[in-house]
Amino acid sequence: MTTTQDFATYIAGLPRVLAGAAALFRDTAGRVLLVEPNYREGWALPGGTIESDDGETPRQGARRETAEEIGLDRELGRLLAVDWVHGAGRPPLVAYLYDGGVLPDDALEAIRLQEEELLSWRLVPREELPAYLPGSLGRRVLAALDVLTEGSGTAELENGHRVA
Repeated sequence: MTTTQDFATYIAGLPRVLAGAAALFRDTAGRVLLVEPNYREGWALPGGTIESDDGETPRQGARRETAEEIGLDRELGRLLAVDWVHGAGRPPLVAYLYDGGVLPDDALEAIRLQEEELLSWRLVPREELPAYLPGSLGRRVLAALDVLTEGSGTAELENGHRVA
């Protein structure tokens, strides 16, 4: 076996990890923009799976998914959180969450849902987020909001809980 074949075998044997990226948009009152997918129960942030086969980065994936899902193609701000979410019946997920910024009223009026994937959208105040986003996603969003309030760097999370 050649070295190239050994390396290919090594790579093929590595564990799989899913990667997703989303944007955290707020309105001028500080409410968070959530979307309601039609393919599963519950609410989510605009975002989705990173298309790594195309060489897409997490930031590019979050921007592309946001443009596709809600019709807003906006430059994203800094990385607010990275979350390692253990898989239950699936590989683990690495979730990147970027600052989408504060949307003025005209941007909110420009939202156009991708009807193939989304039923609706809404703005949710911080105190109501756990009811809409249970589990690690809700904790991830709250940690990202804390990062914005604190003005600190990026939250490192495991299942939505800070580890550093």
